Amino acid sequence: MAKRNIMIVGTGTIGEPLIGLLSSMQKKLGIGNVYFHKRTPLMDEVAKVNSLVKRGAKLVVGSGRIREFHELGHKSAIAYSDVSTLCDVIIDCTPAGNANKEHHYLALSENDDKKVFIAQGSEKGFGIPYAYGINDDALRKSKPNFIQVVSCNTHNIACLLKSLDNMCLDDDYVINGDFVCIRRSSDVSQDKGYVASPVISTHENMLHGTHHATDVVDLFKTLDTKFTHKLFSSALKINSQYMHVVRFSIVLKGLYSHEDVYENFQKNKFIALTHRKSVNRVFSFGRDHGFYGRIYNHTVVPVSSLLVCQHGSSTTVTGFCFTPQDGNSLLSSGAAAMHALHGDKYEKYVHVLDAVLHDII
Repeated sequence: MAKRNIMIVGTGTIGEPLIGLLSSMQKKLGIGNVYFHKRTPLMDEVAKVNSLVKRGAKLVVGSGRIREFHELGHKSAIAYSDVSTLCDVIIDCTPAGNANKEHHYLALSENDDKKVFIAQGSEKGFGIPYAYGINDDALRKSKPNFIQVVSCNTHNIACLLKSLDNMCLDDDYVINGDFVCIRRSSDVSQDKGYVASPVISTHENMLHGTHHATDVVDLFKTLDTKFTHKLFSSALKINSQYMHVVRFSIVLKGLYSHEDVYENFQKNKFIALTHRKSVNRVFSFGRDHGFYGRIYNHTVVPVSSLLVCQHGSSTTVTGFCFTPQDGNSLLSSGAAAMHALHGDKYEKYVHVLDAVLHDII
């Protein structure tokens, strides 16, 4: 069977490391070619593009801009119109995924109903929401053409809940969950968006507060899990470029000990435990030891922050956790691509991606 092709659209904070990840694992993941589309030729990004090409990825540009890219030294640039029909999976890593769907992807899908399109967390409504290890069954059953990889903080919260679900005996195990998302202002690679002081977010949803809890509810709805009225989130942005932090308080039906919760988190491959208490030290670990300088686990839980209290017939699990930049979204984008490329043989290939996960940081 001929190997199938992937194209990543965008070379920003998600696109660039995703291109590097899939290119480096290309053969093991059963990918034919990894193409990447860059819209604008920029002098200060020549080195980045050259680095991605050296990793084995193939540069794709708009047909009217090939000459401009050639003038910057990118002689191997290929026209988008020549490649888009050859790709079985297109992963949009831009903030315009929904617009691109309307202008390009729907037409491509009509011509080839086996093509799969994947967009990132900001593009709500693009397709079925997905997070690796959370709702893979939903992709197996529905085999969708359009998938939205949820945001990094949605991964974090959903992972905590999913892990506790595996521990609890009751099907309706969450009495309520409250989450405060303390967000970094921008990525270290970005010049714009930095804030001078903490800025709070508005509670726009009467039931769930900010979009973070709403997105988790929508994610679990793909599995018919009943979280409709039980999750609430607040958010603020702080003057940091390292990592998001989430303060969580989850009330569970039933009695569980600190050891029960700790061992449960320890067994979950998507959770990294740490004895570090500061964001900069955890971030530094990812920079020094993670592929492309990232941590790909869904969440990093500082052991010292974990508090488990029993009261009556319920247990409250409280603590802080760090959201690994957008590494968890990168991992899920790769996993979604494996679903699309390999179908029922998905698990054989997706475990290759697990090599970037850490047990402890």
